[in-house]
Amino acid sequence: MKIKVALGQFNIQFAQPAANRARVRELVATAAAGNADVVVLPEMWNTGYALDALPQLADEDGRTTLALLQELARQYHIGIVGGSVAVKTGDHFVNRTLVVDPLGNLLGQYDKVHLFGLMAEDRYLVAGDQENYFRLAGVPSASFICYDLRFPEWIRTVARHGADVLYFPAEWPAVRIPQWKLLLQVRAVENQCFVVAVNRVGDDPDNHFNGHSLAIDPLGRVLVDAGEHDGVTFAELDLAQLATVRGPIPVFADRRPELYR
Repeated sequence: MKIKVALGQFNIQFAQPAANRARVRELVATAAAGNADVVVLPEMWNTGYALDALPQLADEDGRTTLALLQELARQYHIGIVGGSVAVKTGDHFVNRTLVVDPLGNLLGQYDKVHLFGLMAEDRYLVAGDQENYFRLAGVPSASFICYDLRFPEWIRTVARHGADVLYFPAEWPAVRIPQWKLLLQVRAVENQCFVVAVNRVGDDPDNHFNGHSLAIDPLGRVLVDAGEHDGVTFAELDLAQLATVRGPIPVFADRRPELYR
């Protein structure tokens, strides 16, 4: 079995949700025209890191974002890992991923578990505490967000359910891109999964982002690197490769969780 994924890397307009929604429409249309099964978006694409403006900009309960993703999924018959967006829920804000299938059904949502103090998330957002495990394009999958990448114990906790693809939306600044690439490759190898990670390009008032969205196979080999351009990059994931990797080295069966503290 093979699936085609589209990595929707773009220049998020700071504090301009309407402009970013318009760009997402274009990216999903391009992904569908390329016959992708799944399109993946970057982190906080509705607002960027305009955290002090969240009372005015955050999507109330994610309703606007979900309606848009459902509309596009149905229109183009494509699965969408909706990056993440700033969401107001009750009296607080979260960094939330929404995942929909080609019929527009909500498959799962995920509030970022590890908040990144260097970009002030811990001052403005509330951390999540739930996994996001789902089947998309017929493939067991899980999603995380950006800084979660640095916590292998959390990713292994979720991946042990049998995920074949791990999705990572991000806003990962250019200064740390070497670590981005290395960590993503390691997560693919140690969990014997495909990894699809979508970063952004462009600038906000405090950071420069240079993309390098990646698709990586279970041996850690980079299938595609989107470089620094704004647009859609395609990758094909051959799920048959998983059996050849996992069979000889059954790391999940060989775990000793009673020893892990």
